Amino acid sequence: MKKLISIALVLVLVLGALAGCGKTEPGTTATPSADTGANATAPAAGGTIKIGLLGCYTGEYAQYGLAVQNGALMYIDKVNAAGGINGKQIEPIIYDDKGDPTEAVTAFNRMLDDGVTALLGSVLSGATMAVVPEAYAANLPMITASATAAGVTYNEDEDLVYTNMFRTCFIDPFQGEKMAQYAKDILGARTAAAITETGNDYAVGLKEAFVAKCAELGIEVVADEGYSKGDKDFKSQLTNINAKGADVIFCPNYYEDDALIVTQARQLGITATFMGGDGWAKVSEYAKAEDLEGSVYCSAYAPGSTPEIKQFETDYAAKYNGEVPGMFAALGYDAAIVLLDAIKAAESKGLETGSDEYKAAVIDGMKNTSSVGITSAYSYDEFNNPIKSAVIIKLEGGKEVFSQMF
Repeated sequence: MKKLISIALVLVLVLGALAGCGKTEPGTTATPSADTGANATAPAAGGTIKIGLLGCYTGEYAQYGLAVQNGALMYIDKVNAAGGINGKQIEPIIYDDKGDPTEAVTAFNRMLDDGVTALLGSVLSGATMAVVPEAYAANLPMITASATAAGVTYNEDEDLVYTNMFRTCFIDPFQGEKMAQYAKDILGARTAAAITETGNDYAVGLKEAFVAKCAELGIEVVADEGYSKGDKDFKSQLTNINAKGADVIFCPNYYEDDALIVTQARQLGITATFMGGDGWAKVSEYAKAEDLEGSVYCSAYAPGSTPEIKQFETDYAAKYNGEVPGMFAALGYDAAIVLLDAIKAAESKGLETGSDEYKAAVIDGMKNTSSVGITSAYSYDEFNNPIKSAVIIKLEGGKEVFSQMF
């Protein structure tokens, strides 16, 4: 009996030791704790740094979301292949918000539960603005590649700058003002019209800035037409515009609507020059070359314009089965550069990855960045908006070609 009891005790001890070596789920790594006091040293190498990627990866705006995701993942993969940051791999945590603000907030809360250190997203302005106050309350570092509404980084009603929030794209007022100035200086326009999707933060923001700048420059806005999301017939609005004889028509929507609008305008005999914002990217795939000829839009990206961009395009095509990248992929890549550079700065301070102090250091790293992306070098103004030049893209022979910096 004593022998049996001894054997049983040995088995209990062995099983207890095995229980202490709990199984690690695939894709996870234990993260060592770190002292953040005066005698702190850099956390031990190894582990992961979780980065949230949030955007419209399905639905009608998925082309934008997937492009941003592809660009961001391409840079993250590059960093991971080179050894990561401080010996830690970057682990993307990806959620699809379908471009819906409510779904974006739900996804954000799940990301917090997943333990993300920072967030790259969302893609559309409405979804991003829904998440920003939540991220601000949590002091979570956040950067968007494509949400252009001014309210993304600044709450005008409360005179509040969201100090945790940054972007690599232009803001809506900047684009609207630029295109009004271009209409005046380059096209010599004296009259203008606008046709805008009402309720779309992006489109309305560009249009309001365009109209205000036109008034300042002495361009008469003779028509200001709106339409609802999902509309496919724009002939009523275009007939009103045609009757006013505008020199230029500002159409600050997304490419699919803009392509339909331009097509129907030409069918009505409208010959005015169409102008748009960066939502026009890839519009050439949705309308005839002759209908688009001479149209211009504001962008942050000029294909093939620099050696760095040419290399990016080559690498992107190799990674994504020959796909040709556009502005959204490039800005996603740049957003990842700015964010990961800031994470490198935080890691160098010997802080515990994911701690409140660490997140504050990432935010400080973005605010004081000297990052160089493929579309621009980056610095930020008092509203955390990037200081960079605009690219004018012109439609010629069915292609979207670089025209000038403006």
